[in-house]
Amino acid sequence: MTSTINTEFTTERVSSAVQAILDVLGEPETDLHRQALAAFIRGDHQRVKRLAATNLSDYYCKSLGYLGGALKLTPNTDTILAESARAAAAFVEEKTLHQLGEAIAAALN
Repeated sequence: MTSTINTEFTTERVSSAVQAILDVLGEPETDLHRQALAAFIRGDHQRVKRLAATNLSDYYCKSLGYLGGALKLTPNTDTILAESARAAAAFVEEKTLHQLGEAIAAALN
């Protein structure tokens, strides 16, 4: 039995994937992240890319920087969504590790 993969992109389907990534990123907690999300929401994807380019170790900005490209519905949409999702997952991992490190430090001090 072979399965088929739907290779057709629609704005609705991509928007659903984008929303899933935004949900994982959650509410911004820093000024940088608030700026990036506000720019993304208003459609200023070039600004988001600039924030990602000037904050290279920030996975929140990196994830949002990719997402603007996904909305263009190009043959690269799969790759763009995958990279954005990977950056969102790295952001959550980094945030969780920081929180756990603080909790362990508080418990052991």
